[in-house]
Amino acid sequence: MNIQKPEIREVEIIRYVMPFREGGSLPALVDADDDFSYVIKFRGAGQGKRVLVAELIVGEMARWLGLRMPEMVFADLHEAFGRTEPDEEIQDLLKFSVGKNLGVHYLNGAITFDPNVEQISEEEASKIVWLDALTMNVDRTVRNTNMLIWNHELWLIDHGASLYFHHNWEHWEEQVTKPFVQIKDHVLLHKATQVRAVDQQFRHLFTEDNLWKIVSAVPDEWLEEVGRTETADEARQVYVTFLAQRVQHSDIFIDQIEKAREGRI
Repeated sequence: MNIQKPEIREVEIIRYVMPFREGGSLPALVDADDDFSYVIKFRGAGQGKRVLVAELIVGEMARWLGLRMPEMVFADLHEAFGRTEPDEEIQDLLKFSVGKNLGVHYLNGAITFDPNVEQISEEEASKIVWLDALTMNVDRTVRNTNMLIWNHELWLIDHGASLYFHHNWEHWEEQVTKPFVQIKDHVLLHKATQVRAVDQQFRHLFTEDNLWKIVSAVPDEWLEEVGRTETADEARQVYVTFLAQRVQHSDIFIDQIEKAREGRI
């Protein structure tokens, strides 16, 4: 597989359609100047820009495994956009989100994945569980699967809860070899029988050179947080090193997956 740097299109938000209030970061459905609709994760939301970073990195990694992800775009928000918004909470969110946000193509008519109804292969389930254990995604549970069925196919959404090591930035190295105990709650755990085969097939893609191709697409402004001493490239290197080293120690989280499937943890 030839890994290329992702080409992320830029669009301009032209109409705020409605908020999705079930999301903690108050994402919204918007229309853009390319005549498509997007679900927007706003840079000014309470969870901060790190959520956008995780969305972009892990979403693009999912494509390496052949998993379906809606197109992601950089969605620009003009400073005058929210002035006529009557809801004060949304108005404040828009005011603090001027600039580059992350948009995910809206899958109109999609339905939430129901593990009791929908059937997927053990291979696909294993890919998803392996990726979520690698990236420490705490948000793929029965309560919130973050998967959709669209055109009779499974699509992944919402990886903002991944890479949570970056919320404790100074101690990221400690997380590289840490077991991912939350995998026991994964909605697809019972079908993930092929995680070792997935690891053998795909681990070679997760080199520092390939990871840099994704991480280099993350805008500098999302990486330059108040209180950080690193440059944007120094922050990128942390993400690259964390992921590359975690793959090198994949036996740790694969063992965790297998123990959880067997009910030993």
